[in-house]
Amino acid sequence: MCIRDSVCLDPTQFDVVVCPNLAGDVLSDLAAGLVGGLGLLPSANLGPERGLFEPVHGTAPDIAGEGIANPSATILSAAMLLEFLGYDEDARAVRRAVESVLESGPRTADLGGDATTSDVTAAIIERMSTDEAP
Repeated sequence: MCIRDSVCLDPTQFDVVVCPNLAGDVLSDLAAGLVGGLGLLPSANLGPERGLFEPVHGTAPDIAGEGIANPSATILSAAMLLEFLGYDEDARAVRRAVESVLESGPRTADLGGDATTSDVTAAIIERMSTDEAP
């Protein structure tokens, strides 16, 4: 439904998609394929004063406890939380560390590697501790 017809003629002007839950879930899963998979996509549900931050894939109960999940989406969701709370420099440091590990490894199986969730998490923490510039 459009408030003014002229607003609806150019959907490229919007950077938000609003849709029912199931359609949103399908859309986010399809979009994940464009960037490498569900293990890379953080998400946020935001209100005026509060936010909920989680990976697009949610809890991934089908692989829980197996040590094979890519932790990047969860860590990037935490970076979004930091930004929401006003810790912009810290959020950038987290993102840089994740990007560095994604670029050079280790990588979980969804990205063609054989590292465990713990391996990748430890590598991201290590990169954060060696990153000099916030």
